[in-house]
Amino acid sequence: MARIRFDSVGKKYPNGFVALENLNLDIDDKEFLVLLGPSGCGKSTTLNMIAGLEDVTDGNLYFDRDVMNTVPPHKRDVAMVFQSYALYPHKTVYDNIAFGLKMRKHPKDEIDRRVRDAARRLEIEPLLERRPDQLSGGQRQRVALGRAMVRQPSVFLMDEPLSNLDAALRISMRAEIKQLHQAMQTTFVYVTHDQAEALTLADRIVVMRSGVVQQIGSPDAIYEQPRNMFVASFLGNPPINFLEGRLATENGQAVFRRGELALTLPASMAQRVAGQDGREVVLGIRAEDVAEGAGEAGERVQGRVLSVLPVGSDQFYELEVAGSKLFFRLGKEVQHRAGDQVSLGVNLNRLHLFDKQSTASLVWH
Repeated sequence: MARIRFDSVGKKYPNGFVALENLNLDIDDKEFLVLLGPSGCGKSTTLNMIAGLEDVTDGNLYFDRDVMNTVPPHKRDVAMVFQSYALYPHKTVYDNIAFGLKMRKHPKDEIDRRVRDAARRLEIEPLLERRPDQLSGGQRQRVALGRAMVRQPSVFLMDEPLSNLDAALRISMRAEIKQLHQAMQTTFVYVTHDQAEALTLADRIVVMRSGVVQQIGSPDAIYEQPRNMFVASFLGNPPINFLEGRLATENGQAVFRRGELALTLPASMAQRVAGQDGREVVLGIRAEDVAEGAGEAGERVQGRVLSVLPVGSDQFYELEVAGSKLFFRLGKEVQHRAGDQVSLGVNLNRLHLFDKQSTASLVWH
């Protein structure tokens, strides 16, 4: 069992830099938790605290009911997979996987059984006698996973493990890591800046920025109900479109107004901002929440096509709308060229609305 709890945990370095600030987080036993955010946001620091590679300078870190602040790494029953794989170049695949067990003086027959079982699960049995320089990037990653697996840890830590792989291999390795978690029934904590990895793998996502947690929730909740503009912008491909404007009441309805553009707010959103005419806000429209075709005037955006970018089954349209450049995702059946004027119907129930000053959501609190 491995339930991990951060109780007002902080990390401050001697030079005064604050890497992590007041982190309160419960990680459930057997959960797959993803720490997501840009470089320098504190996610690797958080992972390294779990591993015991970084000291806790404020608050307490618990494994179940035990305070772990001063417990050394080798007594934490965690296994870590690094971005660099960290394989011994002079050792065979077999010896790389077995190394940790040999250091802990496990019996030879148990070591052999665990190594071959891990190799079978990861489909690297034919590679056991090779050395790392004879392996592809994906094969090296499997070896690194195998070395962690054989320890049978209570906590499995991964720090950007797929960032060195090409795009196609990253997709297949995500599926393998997901299957590995299901098979091992172990707590996984995974660090990434890749939103696709987070959405694919996580039971819950922790979005971080500058050492501060911005939002914690399921992938669907993070994507559908972002608490601020940073969270909204960090998930989505292409990123969410933001339009600055003001709230107004027109013909008895709450609308978002920017120049000639006026979008009617759905009833649920209108109730939250009632009586706030003139308030400066930012409207968020995700790229996929539009469709070509008819609709009432208050349900459409109209603009000029600046560029069309084919992306396989879809197309990204760059439009100039109300003086801003917006990106939308449309199907291949839509046929327009640069310079065309288009009118797109907007799914009003999927709009997002943020306060311009605080950037906090006016819809999700």
